[in-house]
Amino acid sequence: MDCKKEIFADGIGQVHFAGGMVRFDFVTLQPAEEGQAPVPESNVRIIMPPQGFLGAFNSMQQLIDKLVEAGVLQKNEAAE
Repeated sequence: MDCKKEIFADGIGQVHFAGGMVRFDFVTLQPAEEGQAPVPESNVRIIMPPQGFLGAFNSMQQLIDKLVEAGVLQKNEAAE
């Protein structure tokens, strides 16, 4: 992979399953009218097969566990 591209997203606007693929719509927050909350705008879609999604989910869960262990994140006990 010689070509490296970095993409910024404020979050994921939607995750859905269609056509046998998992689709992530990433959003960035755009300014709204004065005094209004920023508006999420979809800017990138990532599409992957279910096995790729599962692998990505497992990687994210491992990172979450490490961030909790390091004290960067805290578990929300009420959510369990």
